[in-house]
Amino acid sequence: MLNKIVGWLVLVPLCLVLIVFALANRQFVIVNFNPFAPVEQLATPGYGVPLFVVLYIVLLVGVLLGGIATWFAQGQHRQRERHWRREAHMLNTELESLRKSQGQSPAGGPLSDVDDLLELR
Repeated sequence: MLNKIVGWLVLVPLCLVLIVFALANRQFVIVNFNPFAPVEQLATPGYGVPLFVVLYIVLLVGVLLGGIATWFAQGQHRQRERHWRREAHMLNTELESLRKSQGQSPAGGPLSDVDDLLELR
């Protein structure tokens, strides 16, 4: 429910602002990656790109670089999660083998709630 509210109150107006921005900035600009290019070369006619396309591409590259940086920063958390999942699986397997050796049913017993919680992940 909260996701829908956030979507309607934040994302929809943001999309509308981006659309209005794109419509207002349709003029062509020259994109140059050489900061040492002489001014005369920049003034020569050539191919241009709409300004909103340049800004959207910069925004997209920023989002992608931010996502990649976050993914690398969270690598240790994912590694710990994998470790604890393996440990939980190993302990669950050991618990089942102990129950079988003692003749208890795997579904019964006081620890079945713990097994259910482990299986939820």
